[in-house]
Amino acid sequence: MTDEQINHYGDELYAAWLTRQPIAPLREQVPEITIADAYRIQERFVARRVAAGETIIGKKIGATSKPVQEFLGVYQPDFGMLLSGMVYQEGDTIPLDTLIQPKAEAELAFVLKADLKGPGITAMDVIRATDYVLPCFEIVDSRITAWKIKIQDTVADNASCGVYVLGKTKGDPRKLDITLAGMVLEKNGELFSTGCGAAVQGSPANAVAWLANTLGELGIPFKAGETILSGSQSALVPVVDGDELVCTVGGLGSCRVKFSARSAA
Repeated sequence: MTDEQINHYGDELYAAWLTRQPIAPLREQVPEITIADAYRIQERFVARRVAAGETIIGKKIGATSKPVQEFLGVYQPDFGMLLSGMVYQEGDTIPLDTLIQPKAEAELAFVLKADLKGPGITAMDVIRATDYVLPCFEIVDSRITAWKIKIQDTVADNASCGVYVLGKTKGDPRKLDITLAGMVLEKNGELFSTGCGAAVQGSPANAVAWLANTLGELGIPFKAGETILSGSQSALVPVVDGDELVCTVGGLGSCRVKFSARSAA
């Protein structure tokens, strides 16, 4: 794809995000689009948000678990950038009118205390560089009509990142078995799904190492203080007005979030 095309589709996704009006799948608009093209489009989309005043504060890994891959029809991990306008905290209420077609997934967030730059990063390097881990929710959202996505669509769309919610309980990954720790997800007080860290590329730390190495080959480091979302340990949860979700990680704690139809006045 030409630079002009890359900018056009990045701008189209940015407009879809601003107006909350989805667009047709990019692979239908440009059948020859490659994954490399899609990452360049993502870069343009993110750059538009940064130019409007946001900052990049972390990274996310997407499509790491089988349930999510099967739901989306995307069978390899991808990544996106976390921006300052995406962050919510434990107990916050997320207004659904700021999103298009949100779905929630429960996962583990890594907050770094040291820089990491691949290639050559191992899961143990990730653990050493991590200040603490938190239970969290990522609220994925697609700017593509009806979630009709393949890998090129979600990559271009900043890995379908919407917003994310960080729990308050900090855990030391050197003392917590993040691979075997169970995760329970409840929706409106009822069990929705269970999982564990091993569902994410064998361990959340493996997924973070994969991303550090993938970005390292592109010359992009992880920086101290950044948040890294390691990938869903749950099935995707559709959410509507009034829903409340709680995810609990064994030995760590919980994260809770509510959803309302519109922003508070």
